[in-house]
Amino acid sequence: MPVRPALAAVLGGAALLTLAAAPAHAAAPAHAAAPALAVAPAHVAGSARIAVPVHAVPVHAAPGESVTVDTVGRLAADGTVTLTGTYRCTGNTGPVFVTSALSQRDPRVKHGIGGTVARCDGMTHTWSNSGQVSGETLQPGTAHVQATVMELRPVGLVPLPVFHATADQDVTLVQG
Repeated sequence: MPVRPALAAVLGGAALLTLAAAPAHAAAPAHAAAPALAVAPAHVAGSARIAVPVHAVPVHAAPGESVTVDTVGRLAADGTVTLTGTYRCTGNTGPVFVTSALSQRDPRVKHGIGGTVARCDGMTHTWSNSGQVSGETLQPGTAHVQATVMELRPVGLVPLPVFHATADQDVTLVQG
């Protein structure tokens, strides 16, 4: 399997695990030393309950960590979107990525735009994610981007997502 689809599958799985744990975020401390586990409700008759990670997603970032999104994104003629910004993170034990999602017309519909491998050495680095969306044609103009610095921390057999920083930013998509 090529690297990009594998990375997308891993990040998508981590995002689904995070969404399943979302209601418990308000109760979790801002930066727990180890992920807590919660039991997700079973939605299908006869299905088993599963333990999923519960992580607080910091409003901005942990102390000494950050992610920014540049206010201008590029929209190529073929529909490829390129988003950029900076990040700073420390203290990882697993692989770390800068992920980004974009919404334009409907804020409930978010499109994942690439992923960048991050280096958590305490220094500020730039990131650039590119990708195409399906099911919607993006237009030059206002859009909303959420960028996240996310670690896949090894815990037992399954790496669990740990969020180092997140940022929300309105951007202007320009042709070019």
